[in-house]
Amino acid sequence: TMSLREHALSLFRGAVGTVRPAPMLKRAVQLQGHGCPQLLVKDQAFPVKRDLYLVGFGKAVLGMAAAAEEILGDHLTRGIINVPLGIQESLQRAGMQEMLLKPHSKIQVIEGAKNNLPDAEALKGAVAIQELAEGLTADDLLLVLISGGGSALLPAPIPPILLEEKEKLTKTLASRGAAIQELNIVRKTLSVLKGGGLAQLAHPAQVVSLILSDVIGDPLDIIASGPTAASSHSVQDCLQILTKYNLLHNLPKSVEMVLSSSPTKPTAPENYSHVSNIILGSNTLALEEAKCQAEGLGYAALVLSAAIHGEVSRVATLYCQLIQLVCLGFTGLGEGPLRDELRGNLLQLAAELQIPGLDLDKFLQALGGLGPNRPVCILAGGETTVQLQGTGKGGRNQELALHVGLGLHRAQATGVSSPLQRCEILFFSGGTDGQDGPTEAAGAFCSPGLVAEALQEGLDVEAFLRNNDSYTFFSQFQGGHHLLVTGLTGTNVMDIQAILIRAV
Repeated sequence: TMSLREHALSLFRGAVGTVRPAPMLKRAVQLQGHGCPQLLVKDQAFPVKRDLYLVGFGKAVLGMAAAAEEILGDHLTRGIINVPLGIQESLQRAGMQEMLLKPHSKIQVIEGAKNNLPDAEALKGAVAIQELAEGLTADDLLLVLISGGGSALLPAPIPPILLEEKEKLTKTLASRGAAIQELNIVRKTLSVLKGGGLAQLAHPAQVVSLILSDVIGDPLDIIASGPTAASSHSVQDCLQILTKYNLLHNLPKSVEMVLSSSPTKPTAPENYSHVSNIILGSNTLALEEAKCQAEGLGYAALVLSAAIHGEVSRVATLYCQLIQLVCLGFTGLGEGPLRDELRGNLLQLAAELQIPGLDLDKFLQALGGLGPNRPVCILAGGETTVQLQGTGKGGRNQELALHVGLGLHRAQATGVSSPLQRCEILFFSGGTDGQDGPTEAAGAFCSPGLVAEALQEGLDVEAFLRNNDSYTFFSQFQGGHHLLVTGLTGTNVMDIQAILIRAV
C-alpha cells in the first residue's frame, strides 16, 4: 500500500496541476470559426470583429500568455505583458519550456518589479499597456491576463504624481500600521490603470479578463488592484485613510492636485458593460481537484474551507483539535465528554478566526456521518500569517506544519488522547507557487511522532519555532525528508493543507 506521504504528494500535485496556466487556459478558452471567429471562454462567446490584442501582468502571466498565444494563433495582432524580473531565466533553468513564449512571438515581454516593488521597468510596461488600450476601437477585443503580484507590475500614477512620491506615501502609510486593504484603496485612487482604469481606457473595445486569483474570496476589485473591475471606493475613502494616519496635511503637491480634481463618486457600474471578468483558477478549484484525487485513493474527503486565514499557531490548534476528533470517531469513542470538549473548543476557535463562509457545525456533522474505518482526508486552503519574533529562515507553510507537529505531541503527552496512537496521521501544508517564504521548499509534512523523533536527534522543536526557523529544522531533521519540494510551479492560488488519517 502507498504511504500517506505518497498520497499527500499526489493530492498536492493534482491540485497544483489543475491551476497551472496552460491546462487551465486550454480547458476554458477556445477560438472557433474562420470568417468571423469567436472567442469562447467557459460558456460565453465573444465575436472577434477586427483585431485581437492581449495584455497581462502578474506572477503567473508568462505561462498564461504562452498558452493563450497557442490558442489564438494568427488571430492575435499584438500583445504586451509585464512579469516579475528574472522569471524567464528561472523558468528556462527549471526546464519549464511550456511556460515560455515561442521565438518570434507577437507578445512583448517586459520584466520589472524587482522584489515585488513597483520600479521604473514596471512603469515602462504599464505605460506601454496604457498606450495600447487607449488606441483600441469598438471592433477590437482586448484579452487581459491577470494573476497575483499584478499590482506591483502595473504602476502608473496619475500625472503629475511621480512613482517615487506614490511609493513614499505607500511606505509611510504601511509604517504607520495601515492594513493592506487601506494601502490598496490609496494606491487605486492615485493610479491611472488600477480600480477599473484599464477597462475605462480600453472603451469602447470589448474587454475580456481571465483571472487567476490569489486572494481569499476572489474579490475582483482586489486581485491585482482590480484594473478591469468597477472600484467600490471613492476619493472620499482615500481622504479618510490619509486623515486616519495623520498624513493629510503633509502630502506632496502633486498628490493634493490629483485628489482635489478627482471625481468624488466611483464610476457607475453601467460604464463596465463592455467588460467581462472571468475567474479561471482559484484555491477553490485546486481543492476540488484534490478532493477528487483523494476519493480516487479511497478516502472519505471533505473540504473544510478555501478561506483559512489567521496566525499559524491558532490555525494549527484548529487542525490538531480536528485530528483528535476524527481519531476519537475511529476508536469508537465518538460520544462522550472528550468529544464534547473538543467540539466546544473547535467552535470557539472558528468563531475567533472568523473564517468567511465556514459553517463548522455543518462540517462536523458531515465528519460524524462518514462512517467507521474509511480513511479520512480533510482539505483546506487560504493564507495564514506568521508573527515574526526570531531571525530564522522559514515560511508560513513550514511553520504551520511544525506547530501542528508540536500540538499533536502535546496532545499525546497529556494521555487523554490514546486514540491518536491507534491512527496513522499525516498533515501537510504547501504553497501552490512552489515557494514558501525565502526557501526552496513549498511547505512541509508532519506526524504525531515528529517532536519525539526530533528530540532523539537533539533537535528542540520549540526552540526552532521561537526563532521562526522552521526551514532549518526541517532541513536538519531526518535528512530533510519532511520538506515538500516541488520547484517553481508557474501558478499561484495561495496555500493548500491536508489532513490524512487512517486506522492502524
